[in-house]
Amino acid sequence: MGRPVVAIVGRPNVGKSTLFNKIAGSRISIVEDKPGVTRDRIYAEGEWLNKYFTLIDTGGIEPDTKDIILSQMRRQADIAIETADVILFMVDGREGITSADREISNMLRKSGKEVLLVCNKVDTPKTPDTIYEFYELGLGDPIVISAGQKLGLGDLLDEVIARFPDKKDTEYDDEVIKVAVIGKPNAGKSSFINKILGEERVIVSDIPGTTRDAIDTPFTRGDDKYVFIDTAGIRRKRKVTENIERYSVIRSFTAVERADICILIIDATEGVTEQDKKIIGYAHDNGKGIIIAVNKWDLVDKDNKTYREFEKDIRNNLSFLLYAPILFISAKTGQRVSKIFDLITLVSENHSRRIATGVLNDIIGEATLMNQPPSDKGRRLKIFYGTQVAVKPPKFVLFINDEELMHFSYARYLENQIRKTFGFEGTPIQFEFRERGE
Repeated sequence: MGRPVVAIVGRPNVGKSTLFNKIAGSRISIVEDKPGVTRDRIYAEGEWLNKYFTLIDTGGIEPDTKDIILSQMRRQADIAIETADVILFMVDGREGITSADREISNMLRKSGKEVLLVCNKVDTPKTPDTIYEFYELGLGDPIVISAGQKLGLGDLLDEVIARFPDKKDTEYDDEVIKVAVIGKPNAGKSSFINKILGEERVIVSDIPGTTRDAIDTPFTRGDDKYVFIDTAGIRRKRKVTENIERYSVIRSFTAVERADICILIIDATEGVTEQDKKIIGYAHDNGKGIIIAVNKWDLVDKDNKTYREFEKDIRNNLSFLLYAPILFISAKTGQRVSKIFDLITLVSENHSRRIATGVLNDIIGEATLMNQPPSDKGRRLKIFYGTQVAVKPPKFVLFINDEELMHFSYARYLENQIRKTFGFEGTPIQFEFRERGE
């Protein structure tokens, strides 16, 4: 049945993200003293007394608003409430009850879910009188905490895990393919993920940079388990002025580090940009599996040469990614989006593939016969043998007589021969050369 889901909800600026970060144990949600900073649902793994659960931080609920972002935040909170097993309803214990708190409590009572009323920002030994007025919300005894000071969190988590349904599996499941969706703002990353998931989970609007955090979304398809990481749009650094945007750039690069596979979304109306090169170059350097998805293909005027010309342009601009498959899609119409799962499976298998030492050395031996290793001043490069030492990405150690004789072009040739035999589509291959006495 999967892990229990715990959602933190409440009006803006009551400390939801601070509590989320303290429970998750890392600075995942953006925390800034500005209402409405967390606009999407943010997911993380939580654990207390060997009970594992999925924790969701939501954008603050503004019960009545016409603002497009705020109204979508409310929608995200609604979805979080629907999927949660336990809801932590956070209020500001110092400020006291507000009309927004009353309206949210009405929503929560109707949900029929387990709700814990959490009074935050109480960091004094004496409980302030404002706490008692929260009883009128009809949600039971308020649990007093200070998320910022880490006060009362143990007692709160005891109450949380006591309310987990018996049928839920709280053990950590590691057989998950982690997929980061990366690209510049407004290339269509959020629309792409929404199309895959079949629900509007990530806020989509025509305002570039709307997705500010990297959001983890667990997803199961048949027997396969995935986590999609929707990275915040990575802006060019010189355009990063706000603190929030700066956090988001860092978050996007850390999302790449956490992923097994990165899908680069390129805007077909713009082609490959310098920013695309930097983002995907970072993924390549970090040994990630890579898929290139050209989005908004429905907006391009096409003839019988358009596809080939576009593919050639991508290969020229991203010449270090000749191994990466390219898929032309439209997240808006759904065109070819479902094919991404076949590619993820293929790339994941290649990323984890092992080659037997004997077979590897047969390929190397054949390659050196067809194209002799380089020499310098009468001394020729000798490759004694090779072995694979790692996966994700596949890494090979070759024992040779002299590192200085191994020219990068010959290393590239050896890589191409290995790829010719085994494909390794979608994954970089790494080599390490070690000198050994003759």
